[in-house]
Parts: sequence; structure tokens; C-alpha cells
Amino acid sequence: MSDFVDRVTVHVKGGDGGNGSAGIRREKYKPLAGPNGGNGGDGGSVIFVADRNATSLLDYRFMPHRVAGNGTMGLGDNKDGSKGEDLILPVPCGTVVFSAKGAQGGERRPGDQLADLRHEGDRFVVAAGGSGGLGNIALANRTRRAPGFALLGELGEERDVILELKSIADVALVGFPSAGKSSLIAAISAAKPKIADYPFTTLVPNLGVVIAGDRRYTIADVPGLIPGASQGKGLGLEFLRHIERTEIIAHVIDCATLEPDRDPISDYEALEHELAEYAGSLDLPLGAIPIPERPRVIILNKADMPEAEELAEFVKPEFEAKGFPVFVISTASHKGLKELNFALSEMVVKMREEVAERERAEEEARVVIKPLEQEGRRRRRADEGGNALDFTVERKENANGEFWYEVLGAKPERWVMQTNFDNDEAVGYLADRLAKLGVEDELRRKGAHPGDEVRIGRGNRAVAFDWDPTISAGAEMLDGTQLGARGKDLRLEEQDTRAHRRTNAERRREYHEMMDARAAVREAMMAERKAGHWADPSIDDDRHDEHSLFGRGEGAEE
Repeated sequence: MSDFVDRVTVHVKGGDGGNGSAGIRREKYKPLAGPNGGNGGDGGSVIFVADRNATSLLDYRFMPHRVAGNGTMGLGDNKDGSKGEDLILPVPCGTVVFSAKGAQGGERRPGDQLADLRHEGDRFVVAAGGSGGLGNIALANRTRRAPGFALLGELGEERDVILELKSIADVALVGFPSAGKSSLIAAISAAKPKIADYPFTTLVPNLGVVIAGDRRYTIADVPGLIPGASQGKGLGLEFLRHIERTEIIAHVIDCATLEPDRDPISDYEALEHELAEYAGSLDLPLGAIPIPERPRVIILNKADMPEAEELAEFVKPEFEAKGFPVFVISTASHKGLKELNFALSEMVVKMREEVAERERAEEEARVVIKPLEQEGRRRRRADEGGNALDFTVERKENANGEFWYEVLGAKPERWVMQTNFDNDEAVGYLADRLAKLGVEDELRRKGAHPGDEVRIGRGNRAVAFDWDPTISAGAEMLDGTQLGARGKDLRLEEQDTRAHRRTNAERRREYHEMMDARAAVREAMMAERKAGHWADPSIDDDRHDEHSLFGRGEGAEE
């Protein structure tokens, strides 16, 4: 089994955010002294990082599922939960990240390009962690002084991606099968590729590091190409992509081949035709040099055989006439390898300078629009509102005639995931947020009636309920009392009745009741006075009252 993997499908998931806490502060003589629940910790993110020490995607073939750490739950005493640990995944330089298209469990193919990790240290957050839920102390405000609920943490982002490695080497060796490319890279570097005398011995690209004096560069041995490779023949497109990022293309031509209708010139033209066909479909990265414009080097191999050396010397002037540097070498006897090594080193230095200059010019010419705030996770306000542009409402219907209203939008979907539906107070808070956002008005405009099914979100994360605008809005109670402080903690209400702030109507009603009670007492006392009651304290008015002033009830003298 080969230990080189250049395309894998990986399932990544960011960590879930921790739930907020609905804790209540305890003090002496005040068992319920107010909210003090902390916020949940944010979930960790899955991050791909380009690393020169990584040479293959083999690890992701055997471990394709990668999950970041979850955030912890908030605690009482205003203690926030801890953040989940980010998962840093090293990938080789030259790795391109694509979204995965295709049915789950079936063949997956690359979709949109998400990132191109070309340089050492390039990072890409492929799956962001979920935000932690707000605790009840963060939900408290002037009208909601003691929330008895907290928000749940958001789920981390989850997706399938395809990693595709496009080797970044300074020099690419291209040629027909058995042209001697593997022997050449083994002779000038420490790479140990498989070498045999049959076609397609090299099934995977081999990378080698070459040292020429005080310089070093990398060289890639690309598997053999044949006519039609750009259409998928032979190893085809599986390995043509490995020359996309190379700066110099070196043609290794077999001068000792015994196959009919083959000679160094026709081999070169056939290979250039395949490269031109493949280059037409490429979307090169910033600052890259198109394949037809990259410098070529002609390497006439197997000169240790007399017939091959004679043929090499014969065709060498024809290649030089095209403007190509030509080297006659033998990997068996090491003839001409030193000259080739230093010549390639000089070309690599020049190409690196040219590529760097191109990248700087492209960066200066490119218009970059930066947002006012740096992109990143921020703590959202608990009562964050919005407008009708933040969501969409559509009427859906299936083949059975069943219909529902689908609400989609970043805010409604996030709010639904944050809601604990076992807590009526939390459900009412969600209803108030949706009403403030304008969801109810939009449902009415779309023709929804009380009792119709409404779904917020899509897929497994969708929440369905029967729409009742009177209850879901949380704007009034059955008796018409305005709910000015949704989110009241009933436990605090039971302990301290003064926690309820009276309305002006309640104050007037209580005042009139108190004044009426005082007037009634005055009238009763005046009636008793006119009747002569309590005129003389020595007179016992009620002889049957054993609890009279002098304690002389009827029968007391007996």
C-alpha cells in the first residue's frame, strides 16, 4: 500500500458552545437575591494550517472525522464557562480545500474552493465553533430584573470537505513512462523512489530536496505521462495537478527507447501538447506563472549507451535552436548531473524572485475592501433586533396538499437553537424576539392564520410549531394586563411581593379602596357615638361580653 495520499474527504465539526447558567444568588436572610448565572464558553474551531513538515494527507484517510472541543457550561456566582480547545490540523503546503458535493455515503467530488494553503503558516478556519449561551445575568435588564432562564449554546459548524494536495516544488520532472525520472531524482537527492524497468513504476509523486553549494531546492518526480493524459488516460489528471505549482518544467527524454514512432522531438511535442491541453482548464493562484510561460529544461537521458549518446548529440542543436537549455546525462554513470544540478539551482533563484515580484504587483493592484469591524466572534446583545431583511418567509406545500410556512434567516435560526423549550419563560422570550424582528408581521403578510404550521430552520435543526400570534408574541395576558417585564422569576415573586412594580391604574385603584375603607370606618364610629356607645367607660354596655372592659360578663357575679 502506498504511503502517499493526495486527495481525501474529511468530516469536520466545530465544538458546541456551552449552555448559559440560570443561577440565583444566595445571601443571608435573602435566599433568592437575584440572578448570577454566567455565560457558557465558546466551542473550539477546526483549523487547517500549512506545515512544511507534513508531506502527505495519509493521516486524514485513516482518521477522516475531526471534532474540536466543546465549551463548558456557565456556573453561578457569575462564572463564565471555559472555551473549547481549537483543533489545529497540519496539512502540506499546496493543499487546496474544497467543499464536498454529492450524496452522503456516495461518491463525493470537489465543489467550491474554500482555501488555498500555499505558504508555510497559512491558516483556514474550516468549521467554526458555536457561541456559548448567555447566562441570566446577561439577560437581565431594567424590565427583566430576574430572568429564570438562560440561553443554550450554539452548535458548532459541521461540514464535509475535500483536501487536494498540489505539490509545491521548484522543478517538476515530466516525461514518458520509464524515461528515467525516478532514477534522476534518486541520483541527485536523498529520495528513494521505486525504480523498475516497466512502465508506470511510479504511481505517486516523489519529492526530493537537492543541495547545490549553499542553495537548496525541491524537485518533483511526476508519474509518467502519455498522449491523452489531459483527458484522463493513463494516470491522467490524478497527477497532472502536481505540476500546477512548480516553477520550472524539466523534460526527461529517453534517448534509448526501442519503441517505433518515438524519438526525442516527437516525445517533447507530445508532452507539450498534453501540458497545453491541461493548462487551458486551470485557475491559477495569485502571482502564479501560466504553464506555457514557465521555463523549460531539456534533459536527454541514458547517455551511458553509445546509441543513446549519439542520438542525444544529434538532437541537441535542434532543442537549443528553440531557446531551451539542454543537458545530456546518464543516471547510471552520473554523467552531466553536476552541471544539471547547478544550472537548475540558478534557474530556481531567478524564478523565485520573479514569482515574488508578481505576487507583490498583484497585491498592490488588487482592491481590498475591509469591513469596519474585524471578522470574528462577538458577544451578541440578548435583545438583538433587526428588520425584515434579516429573514425570509415562504409558503411551502407537499404533494399531499399539506402546507406550512418556512422561516429562514441567520437570526431566527440561531435564536431557535438557543432556546430551551422546556422553560415557558424562555419560549416567551423567543416569541418576543421574533415579534420584535418582524416575523409575525411577515407571516400575516404572507397569509398565515392562527393554527398554521410554522417551521424555523432547515433539515434536522428545524423547529415546527402551530402559530398562535396572541400567545407567541407575549404582548398581553388573558385579562389584558400589559407584560412590561417578561422574564420575571416567580421564585422571587413569592419571596418578595414588592418585586412587582404597580401600574398607575393599580395605584389609583388601591388608593380609592383605601379611602373608601377609611370613610366606612368613620361612618361606623360616628353611628356608635350617636348611639351612646363608649360614652362612660364605667358602664358595661354588653353584660354578655365576657371580654368587656371590666371583664364583667353575664354571670360573672355568680
